[in-house]
Amino acid sequence: MQLECETCGASLRVEADQRTAVCPYCASPAVVERAPSNDRPSPHFVLGFTTTRESAQGAVTAWLGKRSLFVQSSVKRGTIDAIRGVYTPAYLYSAMAQTRYAAQIGEDYQETETYTTTDDKGNSVTRTRVVTRTEHRHLEGQHATYVMDVLVVASRAVQNAELEAIEPFDLRTMRRYTPAVLSGWVAEEPTMTQPECYALARREALEKIGRDLAGFMPGDSHHGLTHETRLDQETLELLYVPLWVLAIRHDPREPPFRVLINGQTGAIHGKAPLSWVKIVLAVLLVILLIAAPFVLAAARDRDPAERRGVARPPALVTAPAPAPTPAPTERVRPGGSRPTPTGGTR
Repeated sequence: MQLECETCGASLRVEADQRTAVCPYCASPAVVERAPSNDRPSPHFVLGFTTTRESAQGAVTAWLGKRSLFVQSSVKRGTIDAIRGVYTPAYLYSAMAQTRYAAQIGEDYQETETYTTTDDKGNSVTRTRVVTRTEHRHLEGQHATYVMDVLVVASRAVQNAELEAIEPFDLRTMRRYTPAVLSGWVAEEPTMTQPECYALARREALEKIGRDLAGFMPGDSHHGLTHETRLDQETLELLYVPLWVLAIRHDPREPPFRVLINGQTGAIHGKAPLSWVKIVLAVLLVILLIAAPFVLAAARDRDPAERRGVARPPALVTAPAPAPTPAPTERVRPGGSRPTPTGGTR
């Protein structure tokens, strides 16, 4: 039975009694039946699952536990029960590569040179030292190799970079495709054309050849490496690779959060969405922590009474003390009479 997701375009092969399903790639319930296409190639090989559903759930739980505090809470609360095993289509590419290359090769050598400097006493002295120099020479030639085991995705629901992130797969366990191998599993038909997959595979092959040539260059260093490659005897074989897929639709307005797990090795890949509210709050908290010492220092410098909002009491005005009254003077009468204060007689 062929089912096609209207949201992400994935084409799924499910059991005949399943006419609707939740898409494992985007968690969309809008899956409708689509008749199979006759122009799609038949698969050649299958890689079986070697990790269990429980192992995949444990890997996702551990992975989510290590995510940043800024990840949306709805993602971490998402149930791992929605994880599903999916056989995803991919192409295995191989080719003969004939490459012409050119580069500047650096050969290091050492020599002793004499130089003049000043010692601690200010005297000019002549000394020697050993220095390393590089001699460059031009190199060009041809390199022939057989490029093999280049794996590219054949599904529009999975990005090729996502598949690369959980590679490699153990290709030694490949076996010929039979419908019985996929019994009980969800399997997607290839939704990318062979020319599209050829383009992806050739690009990966050329990148691999470039890396190999960089390691192949003689000498101690090189620069300006250029190469032109002709690919011959190309083959493209369709196979199914095992993926555990967890899709969480955390926000109906946003794309679903998705985690892919290699069904053989348990390698996991995903990019959890961040919460901008948490990020803004964290930035504000950092600003507050930075500004707090300056605010406290400014508060300490203010008058205590002014800091409490209490009015300062008015200053007391002291009146000047009255001048002292002079003591009365006494006068002595002739004849020894009793003195009387000045200003009266008794």
